[in-house]
Amino acid sequence: MIPDIEIARNAKLEPIDVIAQKAGLAPDANIRCGEYKAKIDVSGMDLTKKKGKMILVTAMSPTPAGEGKTTVAIGLAMAMNKLGHNTIVGLRQPSLGPVFGIKGGAAGGGYSQVLPMEDINLHFTGDMHAISTAHNLLSALINNSMHYNNKFLLDSREITWPRVMDMNDRSLRRIVVGLGDRANGMVDEDHFDITAASEIMACLCLSENRADLRKRIDRIMIGQSIDGTPKFASDMKAAGALTVLLKDAMMPNLVQTIDNTPALIHGGPFANIAHGTSSLIAARLGLHLADYYVTEAGFGSDLGGEKFFDIFCRTTGLQVGAVVLVATIKALKYHGGVPKKKLFVEDIQALERGFPNLEKHVANMRGFGFEPLIALNVHEQDSPAEIEKVMELCGSKGFRCAPTTVHANGSEGGLELGKALIPLVNEKTPEFAYPLDLGLKEKMNMLAKRVYGATEVVLSPKAKRDIKKWEKLGYGDLPLCVAKTQYSFSDDKKLLCVPDGFKMHIREVRLSAGAGFVIPIAGEIMTMPGLPRKPAAENIDMLDDGEIIGLS
Repeated sequence: MIPDIEIARNAKLEPIDVIAQKAGLAPDANIRCGEYKAKIDVSGMDLTKKKGKMILVTAMSPTPAGEGKTTVAIGLAMAMNKLGHNTIVGLRQPSLGPVFGIKGGAAGGGYSQVLPMEDINLHFTGDMHAISTAHNLLSALINNSMHYNNKFLLDSREITWPRVMDMNDRSLRRIVVGLGDRANGMVDEDHFDITAASEIMACLCLSENRADLRKRIDRIMIGQSIDGTPKFASDMKAAGALTVLLKDAMMPNLVQTIDNTPALIHGGPFANIAHGTSSLIAARLGLHLADYYVTEAGFGSDLGGEKFFDIFCRTTGLQVGAVVLVATIKALKYHGGVPKKKLFVEDIQALERGFPNLEKHVANMRGFGFEPLIALNVHEQDSPAEIEKVMELCGSKGFRCAPTTVHANGSEGGLELGKALIPLVNEKTPEFAYPLDLGLKEKMNMLAKRVYGATEVVLSPKAKRDIKKWEKLGYGDLPLCVAKTQYSFSDDKKLLCVPDGFKMHIREVRLSAGAGFVIPIAGEIMTMPGLPRKPAAENIDMLDDGEIIGLS
């Protein structure tokens, strides 16, 4: 198999000015960042003028290796353009944490990639660094205020604003800062989250413009004073400086796919610990320019898919035209009990045992009001008998299913999927999993039962205190952004397929007042991931001539 990085290097890229023209952008909106990347200045555009329809790409519960959802989204957009439909794909920016941790890259794969893949996977246009810096400036301002007489009487035990870094580092999950003499600040407990989980990231991705971003930053709750009064970023007079740091990061990034289809990459919230969707500005730009805007939401329908509807669509008012649900034979077998090392050994019985997982994801999408089109992402090691069995099972359940080979064949491998999709597009507002006017616990119970299949939600003593506090402060009507494992409908990653009779355990509930949601944290999920036993970083290197190897 040819490595992704080699396929990417052999691709013929067009100058970014040509891609911008192809997308329908005016020349003065295109701020070049080298030959093949650009920032898009949307300040002179009326993005409320929409001509396109949005296609959401989500997936069944993934395996640790991933199911190619980004690859399918890219390939689908390429195929739809080849079929004569003006289409732009919109994606999230990869985080350096997974790039050097598990994945080794996250810009699609094979002949369905966004390029230049080395730049996209690494520092790109600096957005992640800007978000990290803005977030940590607020942390520094908080500590500085406490160092100089603590005029807001902040209670160090009630500071809820962490620090962030765009890297997996479990040692930073709980730390002590301020050691030494008085000049080094006050001794205090602190912790780091990964940048993808930052509330600044969420604010940027959900903001309509810079003015809206500033308002969201102002209302970020940083903690409480000694008497229990909530304190906000506005008390630190932080919004101006943070907005300045995010000035360029607010502009979507324009790149291209391997066959020169325009691609917007903006924002990078994870879906297991954040809301998992690219930015509102990128979505509105894509819908403004193209007939179809294909975008992906992270992980399965129980995470990125649910949050796309219940947070992103509800907050922004955007409608969805159709849903594509990615499935793989290896994921079906994994949920049927096959260990990771044997996933490419033919096993029809295991495939059948794992099929209920896909059924549950279809049911979830139907619950939001959409009949999904299943994209069977075919791998070259899948047997013809297994492919035939999946098609047979889908047909017996009345599911629409189209195989796709975009990884191996690029846009040609997505034509069948594109042809099957177009007649299904019917733009509408999603139905939501819960109403906002319920209490936080009631919303958690409704979501857990309807989308995860849990019997009930079990709250820890801390989670109960958190809910009481947030509701008392007036945040009980916010939507939920549940942080949980992506590998299971439950909070236990070992409960595969469709667990039965389980309870959803919530250990704490955080508030993101600026972003506009609360975050119930389930089970043992961490907002600062750790590196695996064998990190992808061990395979990444640079040759003497500057050529990067090991990204995939």
